Amino acid sequence: MGIVAVSYKTEPKRWELMPDITPEVWPEYNQHGDVLNRYWGRLYDEFPAFQFMLYDESTSELVAEGHTVPCVWDGTLEGLGDGIDSMIIAAFEARARRDRPTALCALAAEIRPGFQGRGLAARMLKEMAALAHRHELANLIAPVRPSWKDRYPLTPIERYMTWTRDDGEPLDPWLRVHARHGGLLAKPVPHSLQITGTIAEWEQWTGLPFPADGVYTFPDGLAPVTIDHAADRGDYWEPNVWVVHPVPSWPHSMRSGNPGAVTPEVSRSSRTAAGPSCPTLEVAADESDGTVAVRNGQ
Repeated sequence: MGIVAVSYKTEPKRWELMPDITPEVWPEYNQHGDVLNRYWGRLYDEFPAFQFMLYDESTSELVAEGHTVPCVWDGTLEGLGDGIDSMIIAAFEARARRDRPTALCALAAEIRPGFQGRGLAARMLKEMAALAHRHELANLIAPVRPSWKDRYPLTPIERYMTWTRDDGEPLDPWLRVHARHGGLLAKPVPHSLQITGTIAEWEQWTGLPFPADGVYTFPDGLAPVTIDHAADRGDYWEPNVWVVHPVPSWPHSMRSGNPGAVTPEVSRSSRTAAGPSCPTLEVAADESDGTVAVRNGQ
């Protein structure tokens, strides 16, 4: 017995018995995305096979949740789009048109606080890569929310993503996990997730008063919020970094003409951002719908 991956498609009733971990893993303001909240509830009905949880069989506890969507990506930087808002819209529109997906987009890897620091971030990445493999998708792409960006809310994401440690690895811990597991830091996205609300709502979400118009930093914010009293509106754009993980165990390549293969443009853009060369994700997909087996490379 141990921690296993469980698909919503195969065991929806088990999911219904689990607690809502959203308040545990996200700051209050981050739970009010203008676009994301319109689509999030539909993930379970329209993409049930692409939602999974990590479940500890020995303690019957929910450990983490992973949320992804299949999408159409042409392998170029431009094709990655403007971040999580634009990609989730595109994924649902592509499904409605019955377009064939070429990549898997990671939307969230939610690890409960009590289980953080146990190497589960890498496990989540590998589960997602295995999911992409099982569905014959050439790449796992992710609009990554850098975990230390809230410490530097005034630093543009274009600059932040290039910061490295003395060993050449990304300074940001979450970007570092991606890079260590073969992720290519492809593109900064300054306007990835939009959150708007009234001034009263923003004061409730952040615990701060906003007495005048202006641009404010706030606890856990990755960038400032702009406050406009005349419009009774606070406007926030969360920055992300597009990271691309080729899924090498599925035989897609540039030679095959696969539209989702990573182009030289993406590879070149990633060399300085991702630091030294990193191992690729090694995955092995179980044939059953409910589990994903991976080889742990750490």
